[in-house]
Amino acid sequence: MRIILAPMEGVVDHLMRDMLTQIGGFDLCITEFVRVVDQLLPRRVFTRLCPELLNGGKTPAGTPVRVQLLGQEPEWLAENAARAVALGSPGVDLNFGCPAKTVNKSKGGAVLLKETETLYRIMQAVRSAVPAEFPVTAKMRLGFDDTSLALDNARALAEAGASELTVHARTKADGYRPPAYWPWIAEIRKVIAIPVIANGEIWQPADAQLCRQQSGSSDIMLGRGALAQPNLALRIRDGVPLLPWPQVLEMLMRYSEYEIAGDKGLYYSNRIKQWFSYLRLQYPQAEVLFQQLRLLRKSADIVLLLQQHLRQPA
Repeated sequence: MRIILAPMEGVVDHLMRDMLTQIGGFDLCITEFVRVVDQLLPRRVFTRLCPELLNGGKTPAGTPVRVQLLGQEPEWLAENAARAVALGSPGVDLNFGCPAKTVNKSKGGAVLLKETETLYRIMQAVRSAVPAEFPVTAKMRLGFDDTSLALDNARALAEAGASELTVHARTKADGYRPPAYWPWIAEIRKVIAIPVIANGEIWQPADAQLCRQQSGSSDIMLGRGALAQPNLALRIRDGVPLLPWPQVLEMLMRYSEYEIAGDKGLYYSNRIKQWFSYLRLQYPQAEVLFQQLRLLRKSADIVLLLQQHLRQPA
């Protein structure tokens, strides 16, 4: 079993990847998407979203990090994919799953699931541009409005040369509403020969077990569940208990120091609140703290509140 950390725009940045891979259990991380339109992007764009490129394509804990690209133009995606691996990415992932309206309006992400031929041309162009020793992977949903093209889209990506395919077992129209339709992944596995990674609605070790059973996939990808339980990957892999809340608080403090230093506090307030929106699903203590934290705007005030809670007896 491989466990992969999902790309989540604006949430799973390099600092979050550092935090979660330090805890352990992950075999691979995928970056937030690099948006490709009509040019070969400069090195700084890649290293800003994936500073791990400056560390041999790995997090400080040694977990490989694969750059993800999003766009609609096969030739430009191909050129940027070649640059990503030249800069040190251990392969390239293509995003055909992002449900964001702004992305879909500009013909990126899940909207391309309406165009099977475009998926094929993109994958074929990128596979041709990237040296054979590097994997070229893709992440897709079951469809845009419905699942009518799910099998055709999976076949197109596999036939065009995809090394493996991650399937988020919902359509774009489903958004993130439960359930995830894991049995659909089993249907996709019947029509393609490449490995398929199962993704969607894995919040607990029991969910991972059921997902693997219903999908037939040995490999899984964790997204929001890993933010709600920072040691979820280890819980699934090794059966360890839930990370105690005081350790989560210490982690939040380390993350705060990194985030404020890295972004000069620009996005810290929003990002820490977003993380808390997931933590509160698992930890009652996070719900209590979030009610105080959500009213704060200044980084210093948020850090002070975390410090106060950290000093409280467990």
